Amino acid sequence: MLKFVPLAIGLRYLRAKRRNGFISFISLASILGIALGVAALITTLAVMTGFQREIRDRMLEMAAHATVTADGAAMENWQHAVAIARQDPRVAGAAPYIETEALLQGARRQPAIVRGVVPKDEAEVSVFAQKMVQGRLDQLTPGSYNIVLGIELATWLGVGVGDKVVVTTSFQSTPMGGIPQLKRFTVSGIFEAGYQEYDKGMAVVAMEDIQRVTRMGDGVTGVRLRMHDMDQAFDVARDLALRLEGPYRVSDWTRDNANMFRALRMEKTVMAILLSLIIAMGAFNLVSSQVMLVTDKQADIAILRTLGLSPGGVMQVFVVQGSVIGLIGTAIGVASGIVLTLNLETLLQLIERVTGVVLLPEDVYYITGLPTELRVADIVAIASVSLAMAFAATIYPAWRAARTPPAEALRYE
Repeated sequence: MLKFVPLAIGLRYLRAKRRNGFISFISLASILGIALGVAALITTLAVMTGFQREIRDRMLEMAAHATVTADGAAMENWQHAVAIARQDPRVAGAAPYIETEALLQGARRQPAIVRGVVPKDEAEVSVFAQKMVQGRLDQLTPGSYNIVLGIELATWLGVGVGDKVVVTTSFQSTPMGGIPQLKRFTVSGIFEAGYQEYDKGMAVVAMEDIQRVTRMGDGVTGVRLRMHDMDQAFDVARDLALRLEGPYRVSDWTRDNANMFRALRMEKTVMAILLSLIIAMGAFNLVSSQVMLVTDKQADIAILRTLGLSPGGVMQVFVVQGSVIGLIGTAIGVASGIVLTLNLETLLQLIERVTGVVLLPEDVYYITGLPTELRVADIVAIASVSLAMAFAATIYPAWRAARTPPAEALRYE
């Protein structure tokens, strides 16, 4: 039973009225500081995770989960590769594609990526057809020389549906030197992916048309794959490449966009570290309140020591008392952070109605809402850090209490 004495005394100190009201005020400030830091950190990480998910989903709506391309040459046996890929139960769809850099000229010039697709097969690996705001993807028929532009690319070129765009793909070597390969395409549609890399930097044409312009024959750049589980993208693409004859390169969505995802992860980590300082401030207040409490309880500590409580037991008393304060602050912060995150969109709309200011205008941001995603792992990590800081904040005051000489403490009582 003696081992529960420090726990009981620590909890009693927590409930008891303070002779010095300033100590209670600092303890309350410690709880509020920890709660505020935890709530802010949970909400901020949820918003950043939501934005990362939104960017990833929009990107993967237009991009394949994985690609298999020929090493340094056109892929000639792409029909065989597509057939093998579709036999794999892990593959949701497969489609050939051609991708080349080009210079597009309308009222102005702009470099862009020109992608050649088969509209029927493209539906298996992307939702391109659903992103059309003008025209239809199936208008990209062989021999039509139609082209579909991203909405920002069309705006920059100063063209619309029905206008002509000159596409310069490459230079052909002749005895007279390099001659650019030019072809006039008709704008048959405009798409809006909600992702700037595609809206401003991509044009789509029929695969057979770009084959003729680039003189690739029947070859393609490679095969694009969509998986049922995108986390298996690289393994599935590698298995497909091993089943084909010849050297092939394999890439997946994580490698194609490694720099962007690394930057987003770094931004989230830095933000978490900075917001953890709010929790640290609450813990620092806890140190102050515990030091003052130890000073206020000098006589009680001396009496406990004379009754036989060991220095370690005295230390446990104040560790328990301070840790419970940290636990209360963390619990309030976790609950507040979850509630705030779940109602953040409503709160944003309320602020916009009250102030009359649109915080996320549609003409500026691709994402007009405020996406959030609560992750249990993030909440557990934040709560653990908060509790660890609170526990660490009790060590010095508790150690100082354990070193209190009973005779010195009782001399002036």
